[in-house]
Amino acid sequence: MPRTAIRKAELADAPRMATLAYEAWETGILPLLTEAPMMRESERRRLSQAAALGWQHAIIASHEQELVGWCSRIPRRNYIPFLFVAPECQGQGVGRELLSRMEVMLELEGAERVHLETPADNVRAVRFYERQGYRIMALRGSDGDVRQSFMSVHLEKRLNPLSGDQYGE
Repeated sequence: MPRTAIRKAELADAPRMATLAYEAWETGILPLLTEAPMMRESERRRLSQAAALGWQHAIIASHEQELVGWCSRIPRRNYIPFLFVAPECQGQGVGRELLSRMEVMLELEGAERVHLETPADNVRAVRFYERQGYRIMALRGSDGDVRQSFMSVHLEKRLNPLSGDQYGE
């Protein structure tokens, strides 16, 4: 497996981030849903917008300069709305590395906990997060959102934020 490099996302990464997110959604989430007309186009637009607006708070993983995953956060909410890994790279530690790095960034900002959600039927993702130390906190419905006609699992992990008193200050 090639070495994974992690870096802050740049504006130029947004189109590839959007494409990768859609590919991961199409292979990982779409099979869990009942497909509706225009669902694919709607999701492609939503993920393109998420990448275009969220790249400033994202990190990316690359293998030999090729973007293979990304993770973003919502500042001051300690919430990770997106973690995507290219389907052909899943199971190779890319998601674990991205998530770990994002958690360190949040700890450096003083976060005591981090939250995220994933579809309840996406057993592979739920198990992945549990192996990373996340606990299931709640099960949530889609609130009538046609795009998300599934239940989601809200997960949380306790972090170890850095504080000045840890260093005798």
